[in-house]
Amino acid sequence: MKTLYMMRHGETLFNKRRKIQGWCDSPLTELGIRQAKGAKKYFQDQGITFDHVYSSPSERCVDTLNIITDMPYKTYKGLKEMNFGTFEGESEDLNPPTEMYETFFTTYGGESRDDVKKRIYKTCLDIMNEENETVLIVSHGGACSHFLGQVIDNDLYQQIKSQGFKNCSILKYTFEDGKFTFVDIMRPLPIEE
Repeated sequence: MKTLYMMRHGETLFNKRRKIQGWCDSPLTELGIRQAKGAKKYFQDQGITFDHVYSSPSERCVDTLNIITDMPYKTYKGLKEMNFGTFEGESEDLNPPTEMYETFFTTYGGESRDDVKKRIYKTCLDIMNEENETVLIVSHGGACSHFLGQVIDNDLYQQIKSQGFKNCSILKYTFEDGKFTFVDIMRPLPIEE
């Protein structure tokens, strides 16, 4: 049985300023750096080591990964956040109501929710089908949420989603016979400096 740890990047400047951030990027804040250090401490304290590590090519994910480990890594475009089209970098106040979210951004040059779900799931499946035993993937809040929603039933998904995918939250899955099983979500505390 293989293990996948999938986590969200640390807090960014756009997170702090409540800006829509999908394919556009912004740097980690000081809190984001401390969150990544907290995740590193969590993995060290639990004695968790990785065979391979992967990241979205977004700077915020790569920077988070580089704080957690100095292992060589691969980036995959399939691990990127949803593309919000012309809404990228705009205020989160412009996000549509949930019932419109499925295809809203396609009208503005972005992706549909279904496209994101398919791409993130396929990318994780491809990674876990390689010769990997224990894997770390650093991705994004929406991407992590879309992946989780395909693995667990809707009631549990809504319960976890209601608590939020805080920066540097870690989702643990097992992988066996081509199937992902959700194990737990961890929310390590930032390192105080």
